[in-house]
Amino acid sequence: MTNDQVSTIDAAALAAWLTDGEELALLDAREQGVYFRSHLFRASCVPISQLELLLGDLVPRRSTRLVWCDDGASGLAERAAQRATALGWDHCQVLEGGTAGWSAWGGELYAGVNVPSKAFGEHIEHTFDTPRISARQLKEMLDSNEDLVILDSRPFNEFRRMSIPTGTDCPGAELVHRVKELVERPETLVVVNCAGRTRSIIGAQSLINAGLENRVVALENGTMGWHLAGFEVASGQETHAPSPAGDRRQWAEQAATDVARRFGVQSVDWSTVASWQDDPERTTVLLDVRSPEEFEAGHLPGSRNAPGGQLVQATDEYVATWQARIVLIDDNGVRATMTASWLRQLGWRDAVVLARGVDVVASDHGVVLQQGPHRRPDLVRQVAAEAPTITVLQLARHLAAGTKARPQILDLGDSLKYRQRGHIPGAWWGVRSRLEKARQAIGDADMVVLTSSDGQIARLAVAEAQTWWPDAEILALAGGTRAWRHAEEPMEQGFSRPTTTPDDIWYKPYDHEDGQAETHMREYLSWEIALVEQLRRDPTVQFPSFPPA
Repeated sequence: MTNDQVSTIDAAALAAWLTDGEELALLDAREQGVYFRSHLFRASCVPISQLELLLGDLVPRRSTRLVWCDDGASGLAERAAQRATALGWDHCQVLEGGTAGWSAWGGELYAGVNVPSKAFGEHIEHTFDTPRISARQLKEMLDSNEDLVILDSRPFNEFRRMSIPTGTDCPGAELVHRVKELVERPETLVVVNCAGRTRSIIGAQSLINAGLENRVVALENGTMGWHLAGFEVASGQETHAPSPAGDRRQWAEQAATDVARRFGVQSVDWSTVASWQDDPERTTVLLDVRSPEEFEAGHLPGSRNAPGGQLVQATDEYVATWQARIVLIDDNGVRATMTASWLRQLGWRDAVVLARGVDVVASDHGVVLQQGPHRRPDLVRQVAAEAPTITVLQLARHLAAGTKARPQILDLGDSLKYRQRGHIPGAWWGVRSRLEKARQAIGDADMVVLTSSDGQIARLAVAEAQTWWPDAEILALAGGTRAWRHAEEPMEQGFSRPTTTPDDIWYKPYDHEDGQAETHMREYLSWEIALVEQLRRDPTVQFPSFPPA
C-alpha cells in the first residue's frame, strides 16, 4: 500500500519482520517526551526534529528495511519517511495506524525510554536472582565501618552530580577491568549502584559472571532508593577507579576469557572487519567501548565511542538496526568482551570483539588513528548548506539597537537546557516539528532568528520556518546558543516564553521543578520493576538463554 507516495506496512507484517532474523530498523518519529508515553518495544526514538543529526549513525546502511511509526494521527511518520527517502534511505515504510494500530492488532506498548535495556535488566535479576542490599542495610554497614567498597557504575558526570557517600566511580564495562585495583581482600563486600536499577543489576552480575571471589550485591534502587530512604547523597565527588596493572590486569583478562567462553563471544581480526564493512548486504557498526578520554586520544577510523556500561544501558541510542553486526573495540579485550556478553544476552547475536585491541591493530595494519570526538555523517550540510546565518556579534547589535523591528528569537534546543542553562534574552522556546505553533505564539515579524544548542537544528529549520513567515527574513544563529554563551553575552533564566508543550525530551525524576522529585523517583522505580511482567505478554520479545556458570 502507499499513502502520498509512502509505503505502509500493517501490524501483522511488522510482527513477522521483528522475528524473521533479518535486519530491521524501527524508528519512532515523535519527540522523546511524547515517545516516552507509549511506543513499541524495539522502536528507537528518532524525532523528526533531529532526524538529520541521528539517522546516519543509527542506521548507517541506507538500504536497510526501515519502518517509521508515530501515534497514527500526527503524520510525523509519513513526514519522516519522506525526509529519510530524500536523504537516500530508500526502503522506508510507515506503520499503518501507528501505535494505535499496533495496540488494536494486539501488540504490546511500553512507556519509558531505553526500554529494551531496562526490561533486560529486570529479566536478568529474575533469571539469575542477582543479590541485592537495601539502602538501610548499606547505611547500617557504613555506620559500623564494615569492610566494603561501593562502586558506582555510571559515567563520571552522573557520579559527580549525585553519589552514595564513600562511593568510587567505575562505569559498567570498567568493573571487571578495574575491580582488583579497589578490592584486595576476598572478605570485602562489593556493592554496585547506579541511579536506579539497571546498571546496578548488570554491574553486580558482571562481577559475579567474571568469577570475583568476593560477595557482590546490587544496591536496591540505587541512589534514588538511597535518597528515598532519607539518607544524604554526596555531590561533586571525584574518586575514580584506577587502571589495572600487573597481576590485577591479568586477572581481568582471564576473567573476560572465561566469560567469552560461557556466552559464545567471538573475536575477529581487522581484516575480517574490513571485509564486513565492504559488504553492501549487512550493517557493520564499530563501537569503541573505552572511556571518552581514551577514545578521543586515538580511535580507529569509522568507530564511534559507546562506553560499555552506557551501551548496555541504552543500546537503542547507539544502534537502531536490529540484527546488525556490532564490533566492540577496546585495548585488551576485557571491556569489549564484557559488553559483548551482555549484548548477546540482549539478543544481538552478532556482537563480536575486535581481536588484539586498538593500538596493536593500528600498528600491525598501518592504520592511522583518529583523534577527537566522533563526527556525525554530515547530513546537515547536505540539507542546509545554504541556510543564511547571523553571527553572535550581529545579533547582539540588533538587540542593543532597541529598534521597533527587534528580531524575534526562537530557541529550538531542548526545553531543559532552555529552562536550566539559560537562553538568549527575549527568546521564545519551540520545537522544530511544531513551527506552526511558534508562528501562532510569536505572530508577524520582520526578522526571525533561530537558535539551538550548537546551531545545527536551527540551520535545518530555516527553510521550514520561511514557509510560516514568508515575508520575514529567517536566519540561523551561527554556533547557536553555545556560541552566544561563550561570547559572554547575557543569558536569561526561566521558562516564560514557550510556544508549545515542553514534551520534547524525557525529564529524569530529578529534572522536574514541581517539588515532587520523590514522587517521580517512586514512579520511575515502579515502572522499571513492572517491565518484566510486560515481557511475559509480548511474543515478539525473546531474550536468548545461555548455559549456567
